[in-house]
Amino acid sequence: MAAPPRRDDSRIIIHFDYDCFYASVFEAENPVLKSLPLAVQQKQIIATCNYEARRRGLKKLQLVREAKQICPEVVVVLGEDLTRFRDASKELHAFLRSFIWGDRVEKLGFDEVFLDVTEMIEYNVELLNAHDLLNSFFHLDKLDPTAGFAFDATKFSGPTFPPSTDTPAPAVSSLAKGFGDPLRLRLLLASHLARYLRNELEYQKGYTASVGVSTSKMLAKLAGNVHKPSSQTTLLPPYLATGPDEESNVTRFLDSHDIGKVPGIGYKLAHRLRAHILCHDSDLGPHETPTPLTDNKVTVHDVRCFPNMGPLLLEKILGGPGSPKDIGTKVWGLINGVDTSEVSAARDIPTQISIEDSYGTLDTFDAVKKALVSLAASLIRRVRTDLTEEGRDDAMQPEENKSSSIKRIRWLAHPRTLRLSTRTRSPPDLNGTRSHIYNRVSRSGPVPQFLFNLDDNIDALAERLVHENILPMFRKLHPERADWHLSLLNIAVTNMVETAGEHKHSSGRDIEKMFRRQETGLLRPWKVADSDINLTEHDVQGTPTASSKWKDDKLDPTHECPRPLRDSSTDVVFTGDMADGAWVDSDGEDSTWSEPCRFCGVLIPHFASVAHELYHTVPE
Repeated sequence: MAAPPRRDDSRIIIHFDYDCFYASVFEAENPVLKSLPLAVQQKQIIATCNYEARRRGLKKLQLVREAKQICPEVVVVLGEDLTRFRDASKELHAFLRSFIWGDRVEKLGFDEVFLDVTEMIEYNVELLNAHDLLNSFFHLDKLDPTAGFAFDATKFSGPTFPPSTDTPAPAVSSLAKGFGDPLRLRLLLASHLARYLRNELEYQKGYTASVGVSTSKMLAKLAGNVHKPSSQTTLLPPYLATGPDEESNVTRFLDSHDIGKVPGIGYKLAHRLRAHILCHDSDLGPHETPTPLTDNKVTVHDVRCFPNMGPLLLEKILGGPGSPKDIGTKVWGLINGVDTSEVSAARDIPTQISIEDSYGTLDTFDAVKKALVSLAASLIRRVRTDLTEEGRDDAMQPEENKSSSIKRIRWLAHPRTLRLSTRTRSPPDLNGTRSHIYNRVSRSGPVPQFLFNLDDNIDALAERLVHENILPMFRKLHPERADWHLSLLNIAVTNMVETAGEHKHSSGRDIEKMFRRQETGLLRPWKVADSDINLTEHDVQGTPTASSKWKDDKLDPTHECPRPLRDSSTDVVFTGDMADGAWVDSDGEDSTWSEPCRFCGVLIPHFASVAHELYHTVPE
């Protein structure tokens, strides 16, 4: 067996998995449902159900008919429209993100979130008072010392693996003397942060979650599955074996897991590994469905301890055409508890927006068009929801009128590519059964500009989008007139181009908003505005008249102006030649700012007079 890969346990990762998410969304809308058996229906199956329904014998992916027979009092709600789930997921993601420094928050599906809290933990470790760990304080904000929560730094919060009775928490004295394990101390603080975030999520949003705490995404996700629901698990050190005959807690934790349960090892990879361990033929085509093996369970321990197991053998088992590069090295790391994948920084803009639905069969043009229009309408709604933001148009409003400013909707990004994907259903064989087809065919084109008209009706836009853009792509994919046997349609927009704005991911500054802000914001006192001036207040000699006397009588009306008066909005100067009070032609030469050359008589500006005289003194 090859040596295990090198570990890097410098990070602290917390994984959130919302409990019965689909059902919890309905329970948050109607709290009465929390005490009732609740099932969410999609098509003819139970997509999920709450724990009260599971206690009465229901389970996921069960036929609705069977569920009602087992539990007649079950409350069944339709969940085929994913809008409410998508909105709730975004709300919870934004809520958790508001606590985490550096935006290291990654959403996985609707109901899972990874949090990289390394910076927060390291900062709070430095602030720990080793002589008063019982009364520690976790700081949530570097700039606000009052933002945070009190906790007991002498013990972990919540369950651990192994249980705390097997590996007791460090004594106060050992930590005070600096003998504590640094990794253990960081995980201890992370367990209290996880508990605080779980409580805030439940009290403020009404959702519970199962949480895992470790040093990688894989270990944190698996740790969160140990105690469910509404609980948490911290994977304790040591993460490295302390002796040749010793096992680390990571190895003890992973070895009992089925190989297919390890994140990063999908169904086909797990099938190939099981086939090799159990001496089955594992040759599969790139699109061939694996045949289920026997009920023999193949664990991580079985694979890791198999003779000659290592990256090279795994590459031989799992490699081949279409396989990811270095798949053997990656899987060898996973079964040894090493996962270096980063928690991606949170994105405000999705990389693509996709809507799809599956069908029994679509064979006629009218049925296809109706389905495409429905999908297009849903896509436009999602595009408007995910790619626009509503803000107050207060750049044109004075400070005293900010409360009455108009709300504007602006685009955060514009998709450039429209894609249509379809999947056909294979014809039945002689026995009447159909083999599954996983391949999709797709066609792409540019997104039409009319899609960004926010004032247009969504249904009208959907009809136009299907007629002008999607149906031509469909005809290129399926030139036949009928009998397509379609089982799936997908419409997506991709290739997002972010617009100008003030977000850190924006492509630039919003020039329109910048100019409006200059007109009404900080530069307002220096704004140059066109205005009329009453020339009768000044005589032709540039001296004030009696009517221009200051109200406080601080200016003597007989006092002469030291220089010609100038209007605040122009550079026009009033001189004695303006007997009729007319404006000076702005295209003419202003003698006040020029003087005639004593050599040639040409009017020369003051700033150029010296250089002009030098010109005359230079011999030809």
